[in-house]
Amino acid sequence: MFEEFLNLIIETWESGIRGVGLNDLLACLAIVIGSLIARTLLNTIVIDRIAKLASRTESELDDEIVESLRTPFGVIPLAFGFYLITAYLPLTGSLDLIATNLVKMVVIYTIFGALANVTKPLFSLLGNSTWMTPAMSLWLSRVSGVIIWIVGITMMLDIWGIEIGPIIAGLGLFSVAVALGAQDMFKNIIAGIFIISEKRFQPGDRIRIGADGLHGIVENIGFRSTEVRLLDTSPVFVPNTDLSDAQVINHQNMSYRRLSWTINVLYSTNADQLRKICNEITNYINSSDDFVKNPGQENFAKVAELGASSIDIIILCYLEVISYTEFSQVKQNLILKIMEIVKDNGSDFAFPSRSLYVETTPETKI
Repeated sequence: MFEEFLNLIIETWESGIRGVGLNDLLACLAIVIGSLIARTLLNTIVIDRIAKLASRTESELDDEIVESLRTPFGVIPLAFGFYLITAYLPLTGSLDLIATNLVKMVVIYTIFGALANVTKPLFSLLGNSTWMTPAMSLWLSRVSGVIIWIVGITMMLDIWGIEIGPIIAGLGLFSVAVALGAQDMFKNIIAGIFIISEKRFQPGDRIRIGADGLHGIVENIGFRSTEVRLLDTSPVFVPNTDLSDAQVINHQNMSYRRLSWTINVLYSTNADQLRKICNEITNYINSSDDFVKNPGQENFAKVAELGASSIDIIILCYLEVISYTEFSQVKQNLILKIMEIVKDNGSDFAFPSRSLYVETTPETKI
């Protein structure tokens, strides 16, 4: 009786699942564990050492390439382990075909995953050239990644004997129906292409949409919309069609920042005082390093007009600073200097006022 039970255990151990013994299953489990260990060693030893060598160079391109290839290269030990399992197990018929096709799919995923990931750092290198902007390189990297994955999926379908021709024909009919219902989406995509090709703005530029519209920093130019982060740090997603049709002011590309003020002094200020005030303000602007000389328009401070309750002096000057913080600091220095000059010349600032005169008439006797 005991011998029969022992024989049953041995038979169950050897037969296993569908003729695959438990010895073979344990061997496959060992191969899986070995593949995971090899994947960890590949990332921690080989890839990390290559990344350290790349970090010593001045260029950041090699660092980005190494990081982009980390995930696809990590699949290689798993693909090899899966191949060992299919070669070790006594698979026949459809099981052997399925296992072989799965190995091929993993290999294709590794190759095309590496190609798709490496497109972004390569196009970012081209983005620093004069003919391609960073936004354009980002778009091209996305489009290239989509094309690469389409080719990879086509090869995967071909492995299983699925013909791609009828699928493409069916997608063509389906795309017509989709296009009729998604016209706005395609308009936004085309508008985004025009925005990038015209180089109207780039990620990081500070723009204003319309005269009194949104004002913020461009975060990302997407296929359908552009993300603009307002000065209060709130993100706004603007459809590309609205941006292509709107007047967009790009503050990042201005040559100089213009500052135009009108200050009001008292009517009690005489002509000599006005000349001194204007000359001293002009000399301060021209001698200060905070301001620049615009070849198209000189800096000046001049009497503009005789206002309703003040003598108006217009001040026009230009700055090179783009940062709003630096711009505010320069404005503050100029305001304090103007106040000092006006006070030193015995004048003061006027404010809107109105005088009323009451006419008195002699009493008449009735």
